[in-house]
Amino acid sequence: MKYGESIFDVLYLAFAIAAGVYLLVKSKDRCGRAMGAAALLLGAGDAFHLIPRVLNYFLDGDFTTALGVGKLVTSVTMTIFYVLLYYVWIVRYREKYSVTLSVVITALAAVRIILCAFPQNGWFDNTNNLVWSIVRNLPFAVLGGIVCYLFFKKRREVRCLSPIWIYVLLSFAFYLPVAVGATYVPLLGMLMLPKTVCYILMIVAFLLDGKGTRQEA
Repeated sequence: MKYGESIFDVLYLAFAIAAGVYLLVKSKDRCGRAMGAAALLLGAGDAFHLIPRVLNYFLDGDFTTALGVGKLVTSVTMTIFYVLLYYVWIVRYREKYSVTLSVVITALAAVRIILCAFPQNGWFDNTNNLVWSIVRNLPFAVLGGIVCYLFFKKRREVRCLSPIWIYVLLSFAFYLPVAVGATYVPLLGMLMLPKTVCYILMIVAFLLDGKGTRQEA
């Protein structure tokens, strides 16, 4: 299993980072660059956790701190990813900028990141405090729910992006049980694979949307 998971992780990181760079270089509009930044951030952030995880399978040594810090970095970059996804929604669908909605999105992301910074999370010794796992993921779940709803409302307007809301919904459905309970039920960790598949499908949607001439919604 370690070989299969390791190969999957490495291919995912390579794909996300390469796709992000490609979109940033090739895109001539704000939407494409935002998609590229989101994909690149996702891959680069996940690398902090997945690379130590892969190395831990094959090398002798204590990767406890590296794995814990990697989870912290990934928690922060995942949060910023959804803020960028919200920005993609505004630009791609030519939505009127809403100060209220933007403040709510930014506030939820900021609260999530601040909560992740508390030492009670046990990042450096790679432990899991159930209470803090729930607390730090509450604003993140609300943030994801809002972004999911926004893309759901526009699901019929841009074909390439129509399933984004489903990918967001499923990614949280797979992620939250792992974030809260994987320490107590290790088998839950297997849900991270389909969660990652959801992110891959989001990036594929970005690439498809940027292929050829981008139609205005």
